[in-house]
Amino acid sequence: MNALQLTLLATCLWGSSCRGLPAVRATDPAPALQSADPLGEDISASLASLIENTSLPALSVAVVANGELVASGAAGVRKVGSPDFVTRRDKFHIGSCTKSMTASLAAMLVESGQLTWGTTIGDVFSSMEMSPGFRDIRLDELLSNRGGVPGDIDPLLWASLWGSTKSPTDARTQLVRATIAGEPNNEPGTTFEYSNTSFAIAGAMLEKAAGVPYEQLMTQRLFEPLGMSSAGFRAPATAGLVDQPYGHNGNGSELVPVQPEPAGDNPTAIAPAGAVHCSAIDLAKYTRLHLGLTTGLVSEDSLARLHNPETSASYAMGWSVMPRSWAKGSVLQHSGSNTTFYAVIWIAPERDFAAVAMTNYAGPQAQITCDQAIARAVQDYLD
Repeated sequence: MNALQLTLLATCLWGSSCRGLPAVRATDPAPALQSADPLGEDISASLASLIENTSLPALSVAVVANGELVASGAAGVRKVGSPDFVTRRDKFHIGSCTKSMTASLAAMLVESGQLTWGTTIGDVFSSMEMSPGFRDIRLDELLSNRGGVPGDIDPLLWASLWGSTKSPTDARTQLVRATIAGEPNNEPGTTFEYSNTSFAIAGAMLEKAAGVPYEQLMTQRLFEPLGMSSAGFRAPATAGLVDQPYGHNGNGSELVPVQPEPAGDNPTAIAPAGAVHCSAIDLAKYTRLHLGLTTGLVSEDSLARLHNPETSASYAMGWSVMPRSWAKGSVLQHSGSNTTFYAVIWIAPERDFAAVAMTNYAGPQAQITCDQAIARAVQDYLD
């Protein structure tokens, strides 16, 4: 492993596991990614070499350089024990990489005047009983994990959410109601605490303000304008079929495929914290939004707010922000897992560069190999 790979691997990967959990169109849609090959250079053979001696069933990667999709690839199998190979358009669960999408959706609603960054839990859920400590927690504090919302969910509540047959919106309402009846862990705005519930509450605020379920709102306002046709929610495969990658549990070479439903993802209540699936190619389209390369969705001022950490924790709204010499400035980074898939995003705004990697296993090897793939992309596609 070279020095660049070590530099990438030696980072603090905020949100490496998403344990909780899974409108109006833009008038100026995002321009299509331009390339001689619409999928960019095929780097599948390179990815195959990366996973050859690992426990990973599959690996998928996409790279954006100079504003274009320059490379993508996929190697491995959709499901251990099946002969079906992954393709470059296959869908993987991205876990907590969903968080910045929820924050981006919030920026759109702020710009449309449906709420503000200062809108509080008390403003939106005024009819609910809540402790005074939760009443004044702001939307921007929730989206930066500075609202004081506990990082852990009460086990009895968690079990109830797992067994819930309610709609995702009603399940989120149940989670909000139970959470705000208690007390925050910290005074709002003072302390960073990574919390899936914090993002679930923010998502509930968005759907309440818009009058549209979160999942539908995200599809209409973000996925469709960006051309993310593969994007959806929960584990991507169809139960009983091998039509998309399966997540896997286990250790080392003894991996067990997990059926998409009901155990393939976490409860629907916390979808805003980490329930999206999509292809690496479509996740690359999403990175272009945060590179400032799409118009009509989020303003430059909003992007600056989304990317700016307000505390020493270096966590913005769904992004860990850290300096890197190869990026000629700060990078935006986030990883995510629903415990059976793993994904990571690296964005270097000063270089118009981004790379994403995803796999259908979430053990330690997943993080190592995905970061190796990112390091290789930096070497091969940055001038």
